[in-house]
Amino acid sequence: MANLPTEIAETIWNLKRQLLDIINEATAAESNLFERFGETSETIPFLDELKNVAERATPWFSRLSNAQLRIANAQPSIPSDMLDLVMQSIETIQAEAPALERSIQEVKSEWNLP
Repeated sequence: MANLPTEIAETIWNLKRQLLDIINEATAAESNLFERFGETSETIPFLDELKNVAERATPWFSRLSNAQLRIANAQPSIPSDMLDLVMQSIETIQAEAPALERSIQEVKSEWNLP
């Protein structure tokens, strides 16, 4: 099995945890908003935004998981193009995750959701 450097492996695990939290929080907020206020012309844009956040985070989670599996099966070492792709994904996720989290917080604040 090929191994990622420890720092990169930990970054991937942390990002996957963060993405899973984003998906969970967006889905919970969407459910809470719908249960409290229903589907109205006022709530629909916010419900859509929360769904969009979860939908944007989900492929990144899957991409990192798939990369981990491919790397674990790589022999005898990680191909450089695979490592480059992982690093690009990490950079993109690190740049996008805060915006996704802010979107959730903005909707929760707008509607006084827990």
